[in-house]
This record gives sequence, structure tokens and C-alpha cells, in this order.
Amino acid sequence: MATSKYFCPMCPGVESDKPGSCPKCGMALERNPVWKAEKKTVYTCPMHPEVQEDHAGNCPKCGMALELLQTADGDDEDENAELKDMTWRLQWSGLLTLPVFVTAMAHLVPAWSHAAWANGETTRWMQLIFSTPVVFAAGEPFFIRAWQSLRHRSLNMFTLIALGVGAAQGFSMAVMLVPGWFPDSMRDAHGQLPLYFEAAAVIIVLVLLGQVLELRARARTGSAIQELLGLQPKTARLVTPDGDEDVAIDTLKPGQKVRVRPGEKVPVDGVVVEGASHVDESMITGEPEPAMKKSGDQVTGGTLNQHGSLVVKAERVGADTMLAQIVNLVGQAQRSRAPVQALADKMAAWFVPAVLAASALTFILWFLLGPEPALAYAIANAVAVLIIACPCALGLATPMSVMVGIGRGAKMGVLIRQAAAIEELAALTTLAVDKTGTLTVGRPEVTEVLLVAGSAFNADDVLGLAAGLERQSEHPLAYAIVQAAEARKLALPEVNGFQATPAGGVVGNVSGKSVVIGKVDFLREQGVAHIEALESLGTPHQAEGKPVIFVAVNGQACAAIVVSDPIKSTTPEALAQLKAMGISVVMLTGDNERTAKRIAQTLGIEHVHAGVTPQDKHRLISDMKRPGSVVGMAGDGINDAPALAEADVGMAMGTGTDIAMETAPVTLVKGDLRGIVHAIQLGRAMMRNIRQNLVFAFLYNALGIPLAAGVLYPWTGWLLSPMIAGAAMSLSSVSVIGNALRLRNLDLSK
Repeated sequence: MATSKYFCPMCPGVESDKPGSCPKCGMALERNPVWKAEKKTVYTCPMHPEVQEDHAGNCPKCGMALELLQTADGDDEDENAELKDMTWRLQWSGLLTLPVFVTAMAHLVPAWSHAAWANGETTRWMQLIFSTPVVFAAGEPFFIRAWQSLRHRSLNMFTLIALGVGAAQGFSMAVMLVPGWFPDSMRDAHGQLPLYFEAAAVIIVLVLLGQVLELRARARTGSAIQELLGLQPKTARLVTPDGDEDVAIDTLKPGQKVRVRPGEKVPVDGVVVEGASHVDESMITGEPEPAMKKSGDQVTGGTLNQHGSLVVKAERVGADTMLAQIVNLVGQAQRSRAPVQALADKMAAWFVPAVLAASALTFILWFLLGPEPALAYAIANAVAVLIIACPCALGLATPMSVMVGIGRGAKMGVLIRQAAAIEELAALTTLAVDKTGTLTVGRPEVTEVLLVAGSAFNADDVLGLAAGLERQSEHPLAYAIVQAAEARKLALPEVNGFQATPAGGVVGNVSGKSVVIGKVDFLREQGVAHIEALESLGTPHQAEGKPVIFVAVNGQACAAIVVSDPIKSTTPEALAQLKAMGISVVMLTGDNERTAKRIAQTLGIEHVHAGVTPQDKHRLISDMKRPGSVVGMAGDGINDAPALAEADVGMAMGTGTDIAMETAPVTLVKGDLRGIVHAIQLGRAMMRNIRQNLVFAFLYNALGIPLAAGVLYPWTGWLLSPMIAGAAMSLSSVSVIGNALRLRNLDLSK
């Protein structure tokens, strides 16, 4: 069942079941739909995901509005509540602020500079009346979040905004209501005291605008999850004894059968029991080529049936489907914290107190050393410092990149469960890989049918006879022969008198012919002639570690069938890319040394450890971990689980066992070695993006605060208006989010 929560992208753990602000950082909580079996609602902070509440409110750390992380039954009623509220506040406050701004700035327009309406007492009172609701009503959320920051002793951006705007508005109101409090030295050439109503009102409007832009941009960071959720059909066509029936998808149960018509999405994870069709699985694997599905093949919920009609027996439904688990996995990963976030957290811890100190120092220096009216200059510059020094961009730098990047990876079949794995992927130096199922297909396949010279049968004849007989056997290699015959669309004849000898072979009568299949010694015991010819065919392949099955028909040696675990077609290309990326590849396999060395030589892998146990793999991974190196492990079996856990970053093949996928922080849905290349590319791109965001946030504040303090005034006479500071503050957060959103278009196919 699709459900959703509100959470804060900057505060891990802040979750709530209602929209609102993060109690830690004050940011609006974001809605991030996830699949969840239980009906639970939680609010969290986008900047501090660890802040979690069961009700709406603000983050106690940063003051941001908590955002819905999960709501029961996928209720979307409050999805955009914060955005709607901020948009409404922006609209009416903008209308009230416009006349305040125009009249306050009229002296800069020559034609208006001496107009009575621009300088009269009535105009000044109008500015008071219009700006007051803008500051205290439209800006109410910011003052509430600032108060919460003081209560929780976690100063944040809203602390600075409230102090700056409050100082400007409070000073201006005092000028209008009790002008006698101020000395004549503060009056201008017209005998009037300075007002900052326009600065306070415009700052509120600009902060509201920044919040609206930020909320809209942040909504796009969860688009990967939204798109994945959209892949799940809402209804299914249930097959019943009385005919097909359309039912809601959440009513389906394992064991039921559903019909999937051409152009429809598969509603469940299950097995095809009737029909054949090509199915577009790109949403799971990232591969554009449709996969052929027939009776006995597995299908995944959310994939698109293209041409034929299928009847699918449900095995996993609702929250147990792969799509549901992927969405839940991505949601959890997007809320986890990357180690690099610790740098931003340390900076934020002292940042706001440092800004307050800088603002106070600015006020004192301008009041003592500045030109007249010194108090007016002191207030304006101190307010500008408070407003421009927004720590929001610093707090958003890492979580926004993590959210967007993990979502992008999910769409390409790279599932990252822990944000910490991003840094390890980016710094990877050594990759240990299992052979079976990672480098190779992971199942035996017939690779050659070698005929004895002068044989009366061709390869298809031999394979058909062998498959007909082996269909009665339960041996794994027998299944490979049957699969090869079916792939060639060979008819499998009827068998009479089937007999199996354990560790030897099988005999039977196939289409009137006596067929013997098995080892050389077994065929010799059955009186087969010309055994030496079979041995000469099979020996070179056996020397390479490939199993060889021998076939005799009517007492005559006929053919040798070579079976092996073939190398995946994409493995050589992926290994070449890994080498080009400067990553050393090591093969760890429990297979025999001959087979391991043959595969390694074919693929150009220099370091091979064969015949190793799970304990050996764990020890070898531990030995590889040296200072300055980052070791990754890729595998798909239970025997790989200890090594996956020991590695700096484990990567499980999605085609493998559940325990391997639960152990590894990264899962490659396709089970393709190219997925490792994509994962490393993604990790490097995300770390690059995070560093860019952090550099921008640090640089912004390093330049902005001195400029707002008026450091250039002695040489240029230039000062930064509090209004300009407000605009710059709002745009800084939007810029960081915009940079993170570039990851949505990251090309991992190269």
C-alpha cells in the first residue's frame, strides 16, 4: 500500500504525520511517499531527519516546518499545505508591501523626490499601517520558528531573520509612536527620523518568495519516488471461476491469478502460468530492451506488458513486492546522513552565534565610528548582517544532493540503502568480486555439442534425444540440456524405460533408439563402443574445468555436450570501465582453481583466489583494507554475506539471495557488473555535487557577511541594503537546491 510521511531533509529523524515546520531547523517538512505495511504517520525535518514527531510543528534544531514523511492510506490532502500557505502569504503581503516600497524609494526618482505624497507624514503613517500586518502576520511563521529555536537552544536562520526584521520594524514603529526618544542628531535635512518599514516588509516578502521557490524545488527532489509509485497500477484483473473481475490492487492475495492484457502494467510479483509476451522491465533494471516472458518466468509488479496476454500467479503483493521494497529502501536512504554532513553540522553549531556576534560588532563599530546619523547606519548594517547570513544553504548542501542522487540511482537500478555508502563508492580503490552470478551468468548452460567423427546425427538430433531423456532427471546439468533444446525450439520425444544411476548417468529408449548419457566410465560399463573418441573430445574442456556430458546412441559413441557457467556478455565491458576508473579488481570464488584461472585469464583479471570458503572471503577482504584504500565487495550468494559486511562498501546483485541484499548497503537490481560501474559513477557525481554545494554555501557567507557589515564603505562608499541582503539570502538556498537537481539528469549509461 502506498503511504507517505512528512520529514525534514536537513534534520534526520524529524518526522510527523501532519505538515508543518521542522522543530529543529524551521524548514517546511517535505512529503516523501514510501511503501509501508503498517499505517503510521510521522513528521520529520528536511534538514535534520533524526527529528521525528507524530504531529505537525517546527524542527527544534533549525526551525523549519516539519514535513509529512508517511500518511496512512496514501492520503494526499496535506501534501502541499506548507506551499499553499506560503504562497497565500506571499500574494497578499506583496500587495501591501508594494506601496510601502514605492513611497519609501520615491526620493530616488528625481520627479518624485520633492512630492508631498512621498515625504509627508501621512505617507509615513501609511507605511506603518501597511507594513505591520506584513511583518507580524505574513511573517508570523518566521517569528514562531525563531521563538522555538530559542526554547530549544538551537539557533538557526529564523533566529537571524526574526532579530533583523524585528529590529528594523521595532525601531521604525518607535520613531513613529515615540519620536521624542531619539536625539535630533538622527534627523535628516527635512527634520525627519529614518524609517525602515520598507526594509522589514520587503525582507519578509523576499523570505516568503524564497520559501515558495524552495518548497517547489524541494518537491522535485522526491520525484524519483513519486515516479516509482506511479508505476504501480491501482486495479488488477482477477481471474476467477466465474470469469475475470476488476478489483482494487490492495485486495489481492498471494496465490491468486491475475490477467495482464497488452499495454497493462503487471500488478504483482509472480510467475507466468499462461501466455507469452515481451515485458518492459526498464523501471527495475534500467535496460531499455524488453524481456521475453513465458510460462514459468518471473515477472515484477509495475513492469509493462507489451504485446501478448499473460496470466500471472501472485507470489508477493502490496508492501512485499519488489517495487514496494525499492520505494521504501529509497525513502530510508534519502533520509540517512552522509559522513560529509558532519562538516556542515559542525559549522552550523557555531555559525549562528558567530553571526550574532558579527552583527553586534557591526552595530557597535558603526555607532561609535560611523558618520551621522550613526545610529541609523548601525541599525541598517547590523540588520543586513543578520539577514544575509542564512545557514539554510549550508544545511541543505548535503541532504539535497543525497535525496536527488539516490532517487536517480533507483531509476537506473542502483539502490543505495545508506548515504554513507556514497562516499565509499566515490573513493573506491579495490573491488573484490565473486565469480558465480557476478562475473558469470550463475547457472550452467550448454555451450558446445561436439560430434564424434562419422556420427550419423547432427548437433540438434543429439541435443533433442539427450533432452528427451534428461527431462526425466533431476540433475542440474540435465536441466541445462533441456533448456538448450527448448531454446532451439526442438521437439522433445517420449521416453520409455528410463533408468538413472547416481553419480553415473541415465539410460532409456527415446524414439525407438537406445540412448545412454553420463560419464565415460558409465558409458564403458554400458558397453558403448569407441569410448576413446569421446574422451579425446572432452579432455581439453575438462582440463579447463568445464563439465562434459557424453552421449551414446544404439551402443555407439555419438557426442560430447560441454556445459559451463558462461561469462555475462556485459562483464568484459564493465571490467574495462573499472580499469579505466583506476580500480583494481580481485576475484574471490569457491570454485576450483582451473575454472577460476580460465575465467580470470579470459577477462584479464590478475588477482585470483580460488577454492575459498565464506570465512576465507571475509579474511581476504579484511586483509585488503589498508590505510588509504577503500575496498568494495560484489556478490550474490549467502556465502558472500560475511565478505559483503566486512567490505567498506558491499554491493549485492539483485538476482542473488535475500541475505546478501540485506547485508550490503548497495543493491544492483539488474545483477549486472555494469551496475557497479554505474554505482561508482553515481557516488563520484554525488560527492562532487555535495562539495560544490558546500563550497558555495561557505563562499556565500564568507563574502556576504563582510559586505553586509560595510567593509567596503571606507573606500567605495557602498553599503548593502537589508532588502538586497534578504534577496541574496533567499536565493542562496534555491541555488543549492538547483545544483542538487542537476543530478536528476545524470547519465549513468556511459
